[in-house]
Amino acid sequence: MLIRLAEFLVQFDSGFTVFRYITLRTILAVLTALLISFMVGPAMIRRLSRYKIGQTVRDDGPQSHLSKSGTPTMGGALILVAVAVATLLWADLNNRYVWIVLLTTLAFGAVGMWDDYRKLVLKDARGLAARWKYLWQSLFGAAAAVALYTGATTPAETELLFPFFKDLVLDLGPLFVVLAYFVIVGSSNAVNLTDGLDGLAILPTVLVAGALGVFAYVSGHAQISSYLLIPHLPGVGELAVLCGALVGAGLGFLWFNAYPAQVFMGDVGALALGAALGTLAVAVRQEIALFIMGGVFVVETVSVVLQVASFKLTGRRIFRMAPLHHHFELKGWPEPRVIVRFWIITVILVLVGLASLKIR
Repeated sequence: MLIRLAEFLVQFDSGFTVFRYITLRTILAVLTALLISFMVGPAMIRRLSRYKIGQTVRDDGPQSHLSKSGTPTMGGALILVAVAVATLLWADLNNRYVWIVLLTTLAFGAVGMWDDYRKLVLKDARGLAARWKYLWQSLFGAAAAVALYTGATTPAETELLFPFFKDLVLDLGPLFVVLAYFVIVGSSNAVNLTDGLDGLAILPTVLVAGALGVFAYVSGHAQISSYLLIPHLPGVGELAVLCGALVGAGLGFLWFNAYPAQVFMGDVGALALGAALGTLAVAVRQEIALFIMGGVFVVETVSVVLQVASFKLTGRRIFRMAPLHHHFELKGWPEPRVIVRFWIITVILVLVGLASLKIR
């Protein structure tokens, strides 16, 4: 939005041309989303507390979690507001990638909000039935996949890239839609499963979003992409601004979500953030890099799948409790230790993913 104002003001002062640079607008998006989070966060937490929209804690989990019962949740709405406002202010709204990722993020957030509303306000312990939740996730995920596929103008936009191999690409054709669907929906649910401890999901999300912003910028820049021997994706660089908004909003939320948390994001935040990461990875053609950098999300999801499969097939559990972070808690790890160690692992994995830009 403001880029159009800057272009108008250029005729009066050439200094406004600086706003054409994606790097500057990305930084401004980070700061804007962060400022919105700091300004709106305390009031939102007070309102959620006033209406008693608090977390319900299972009594069969770690006993240390019982004290969290009643902690305000649905705080993910704060993240979505900050991301939306910062993106609308600083991104080029003529860019189709920006709209696809932003609308997908908000759509998944709406699914999560309805689920949270049913559980926390209507006091329906089941929330949104799993089949309906998955149906809406599937519809929105498929819509995003189709939009990216039908809007593709170059072969590179539908090819599967393999990190660390400059010449290894796979032309997906219509199978692009299938892959994109599973990446978006799978990523959404993976982040949701990881969101079980104070700050555990949000900082890995910030780190991965920041890395995807780097991928978006270099892929959208003709000279840099040519130097790094990666496919040039016209227009995708603008997603760096949206990634900046995610980083700023996530850090702002972490201010209130850090241990001991004042607010939880709920499904409204977790489903939306996961979908945002998945859609971004598909847009910048870095699905495998997302799998690497989001390794914590992947392992958490696999732990649940293995636990359920093992119990149904053998009647035995592999882990003391799934997702995996609860297993370590029940082994005696303090919650902050689990959180920080998972953060450290994510930092390492993100660096590995970013290394694929040069090691090819």
